[in-house]
Amino acid sequence: MKYYFSLLGYHFENEFDIMTMYIKENIMEGLELLSFQMISFNGSARSCFVEAIQAAKEGDFERAEQLMAEGEEQFVEGHRVHAQLIQQEAQNGATQVNLLLIHAEDQMMSAEVLKIMATELIDIHKKIQ
Repeated sequence: MKYYFSLLGYHFENEFDIMTMYIKENIMEGLELLSFQMISFNGSARSCFVEAIQAAKEGDFERAEQLMAEGEEQFVEGHRVHAQLIQQEAQNGATQVNLLLIHAEDQMMSAEVLKIMATELIDIHKKIQ
């Protein structure tokens, strides 16, 4: 594999990899990192679910189903991170709740609601068309 950049034994393919490593090692730890991961995965899931509704409105049901599947993958990853938080709390005691974690939980719940609504709306659009 050809690397874009090497630094202190780390090999990077692009600027995003450098930024991600820097954030993980210097800015975010533990709960903060997991919260951002939840926000990222569930935000991506929400975007896919909204795009799926729009595709169904346009009659592109194949694309709608692809987007729903992609959104589901992101949603599952968000839940995986959430489960990790729960396991950590079970092992180490109570988690310190902060605004970032509350936002992450809210993003997860809104993604779940959007998934349910998108499924129903796609079904309605199929019946209408």
